[in-house]
Amino acid sequence: MATDLRADAETPANGGGAELLRVEHLKMYFPITQGIILQRQVGAVRAVDDINFAIKKGETLGLVGESGCGKSTTGRAILQLYKPTGGHVFFGDQDLTTLKGGDMRRMRREMQMIFQDPYASLNPRMTVGSIIGEPLEIHKLAKGRAKQERVQELLRTVGLNPYFANRYPHEFSGGQRQRIGIARALAVEPQFIVCDEPISALDVSIQAQIINLLEELQGRLGLTYLFIAHDLAVVRHISDRVAVMYVGKIVEITDRTSVFENPLHPYTRALLTAIPIPDPVLEKKRTRIILQGDVPSPANPPPACRFNTRCPYAEENCRTDEPALNEVKPGHWVACHYWDEIERGSKRLTGLAEIGRTGELTATPEVSGTADGSNGSTTVPPSGTRTNGAAER
Repeated sequence: MATDLRADAETPANGGGAELLRVEHLKMYFPITQGIILQRQVGAVRAVDDINFAIKKGETLGLVGESGCGKSTTGRAILQLYKPTGGHVFFGDQDLTTLKGGDMRRMRREMQMIFQDPYASLNPRMTVGSIIGEPLEIHKLAKGRAKQERVQELLRTVGLNPYFANRYPHEFSGGQRQRIGIARALAVEPQFIVCDEPISALDVSIQAQIINLLEELQGRLGLTYLFIAHDLAVVRHISDRVAVMYVGKIVEITDRTSVFENPLHPYTRALLTAIPIPDPVLEKKRTRIILQGDVPSPANPPPACRFNTRCPYAEENCRTDEPALNEVKPGHWVACHYWDEIERGSKRLTGLAEIGRTGELTATPEVSGTADGSNGSTTVPPSGTRTNGAAER
């Protein structure tokens, strides 16, 4: 049994219910090496950099952020598909980061993943029955006739004809392939599933069907989800709580209602103003925060607060003192020095550059650049430099 470190860390979690998963100081760095024959590490991509959160049994935690912020890497590191650089992942009382070999394989019965790409995540040379039945064989749960019956049951559960078991992935649409991926994840009867942008590669008409299926399965089977997405409307629909991520850091965690109606972090506020409003009158009246510049590279993140190079409220201490992720209200965690002033409306816009069309604010910080004094553009590694791994794409 792993040493219980949970008493030493304060981790954002929902108020009620039994805790199923706890992430403490999780780090996932990918080394950057230089040289072809003799390689040496010259840096690291900090895809996930010291994050903390907890998920209660039966709830859905939505993880949102821009592309490249580390969302998918977080999910893979939790399941130990990537070996974390540091930190701990507790599933119940067991620290997954200490498990190896057969012990980790046994724990995988409790945790599964639904992948983003329904085309690349299914082996084209295997039948649907073989794909769904493989976990049953690996974990010695069923074989022969019992396995076939279980595969047919799983296909019916996800809304597919059980006779599809003899077909190959290329014979199905994207939505049907994702249902096959869901059936594979359900085969070993897990408690926890990481949904890694499960609808982003699907047609809009199919997305709602998959979301409804996931909700139905959660209610019927008592599943717990980490739902990774960049579509805020979908996250608002399916999530109980929402965690907002920016360049490897979690900047805000709270319940679904609070994050959409009373966001406290300036990045969350800017993110929410990007959601389109169908009513043209309301769309014209609302204030939009347009962030200037590119998202910083996780290989060369800004000092202190990661958002200081783009934040319209940034002050000098934002570039020198990293704000901790603190519980500022019951169940509402935020990493910002000036959250209370921003909420009251008393914090001035230090980075206001210009006023665009009616209701639109274009924000740029007073001081731009990165830790090395550059202009914030992504650093291009020199010739012969490569990254061993990749941050979340």
